[in-house]
Amino acid sequence: MEQESDTAGMGRPRVVVAVGASVDGRITLRRDSRLMDKDVGRIWGSMWPPSPPGTAGSRSSVDLYQYQAVLEGSGSLVADSAGPLTGLPTEYDEPTDVLYTDFLPEEVVEKPDVKWFTAVDSRGRVHWDRKSGGGFDALVLVARATPGPYLAYLRKQRICYLVAGEERVDLAVALRRMHDRLGVTSVESTAGGGLNGALLRAGLVDEISLTLCPAAVGGLGTPTIFDGPELADGQTPTRLRLISAQVESNGVIWLRYEVLREGT
Repeated sequence: MEQESDTAGMGRPRVVVAVGASVDGRITLRRDSRLMDKDVGRIWGSMWPPSPPGTAGSRSSVDLYQYQAVLEGSGSLVADSAGPLTGLPTEYDEPTDVLYTDFLPEEVVEKPDVKWFTAVDSRGRVHWDRKSGGGFDALVLVARATPGPYLAYLRKQRICYLVAGEERVDLAVALRRMHDRLGVTSVESTAGGGLNGALLRAGLVDEISLTLCPAAVGGLGTPTIFDGPELADGQTPTRLRLISAQVESNGVIWLRYEVLREGT
């Protein structure tokens, strides 16, 4: 059962949460570990057995979803304890009101078949060593509370950003702006449990693509597929419909679920 790439009538991209996890739903080794750290990534990679010929390619979300953007939280890129970037100039060329408007330089957005590595960073924490790579250009989602020096830094680096929200990034607004301003119709969230949990609670997840490896991590507080806010009193869990299940001979299981909307 395939889904339309654009979420009909909602004015936003289709959002697919695509994550790899242990059988107990953990997506990293400990609360304070990030898969982008070399040592953590090495141990995490060792949990996954080699895929039988052809099976890894069949799980490629690039071909399946034709997404134009990958979504990550700043917590995937910097430590939880990291604050806003420091040492940035406090005087800049543009007026403050200009800083808090979208920054989409033509030489980036007019590239043919441009794809976006999108980071949610309302606090201005990520230092960008590269603004493009692997066919992706950086796109930062910020808020009106994001420090002005950080926005000036992004402009100086010619890194695109969209302003969505007041104190923090409003994910629904951000997705609509990605759709309307950049033509994005499909987003893959490979983020951590905090951002994925926020997307789930906001009703912004359309599909879950979950790959489980034959290993268990455990640990109280270890990040899971969906963290973030708990269910409110009287709130019911998000219901899903199985689209497909693929069991590999090495013990890896790939599950795809459609998120059911009210009335379906």
